Amino acid sequence: MSAALVSIIGPPAVGKSTLAELLCELLPATLIREDWQGNPFLAASFAGDASTRLPGQMYFLLSRVAQLAETTWPEDGLYVSDYGFCQDRIFARRRLGRDELDAYEAVARRLVRVVHPPDLLIHLDAGPATLLARLALRGRDFERVMDEEFLAEMRGAYGRASLDSLCPVIDFDCEAADFREGEVRAELVARIRKELGCGV
Repeated sequence: MSAALVSIIGPPAVGKSTLAELLCELLPATLIREDWQGNPFLAASFAGDASTRLPGQMYFLLSRVAQLAETTWPEDGLYVSDYGFCQDRIFARRRLGRDELDAYEAVARRLVRVVHPPDLLIHLDAGPATLLARLALRGRDFERVMDEEFLAEMRGAYGRASLDSLCPVIDFDCEAADFREGEVRAELVARIRKELGCGV
């Protein structure tokens, strides 16, 4: 027996961290947060410094492996991550050159075997206009280069990842409903409990 993992995926600014924090209060669960602030290469790589793209991606890969490694995964409880392990490859394929991607893939293929897989994926989606507005609102300098084309590619990639998932998936349209509203939130929590098949 091992602890259950709910991973939240979706394009930038769709609300992954906000939902993860809410779920950790309501289920309750322990939060696993993406370490984007600790990545020393992130800002430079988005600013156009090509030499930092591979190390930036490798930082994310290794930090996620450290957070989700089977060897240290808890035996019980419930955890919610504000990212899915699949998102590392999504960004790598979008941002790395051919040779860099080959080097990344050689490492990633080995490491994915030691990562605890999610028991449930929550796939959030929203339109480009909504995502751009949210990106502007949160004001992270390195995200200013994210345009509609980039966000459209991210949305498509996450949609495909949800279809390829080996675990159950809850698709949530952030344009159609707001998970911060009490009734919507309660319904989502009920769906999560049902999918996990436990009394959390």
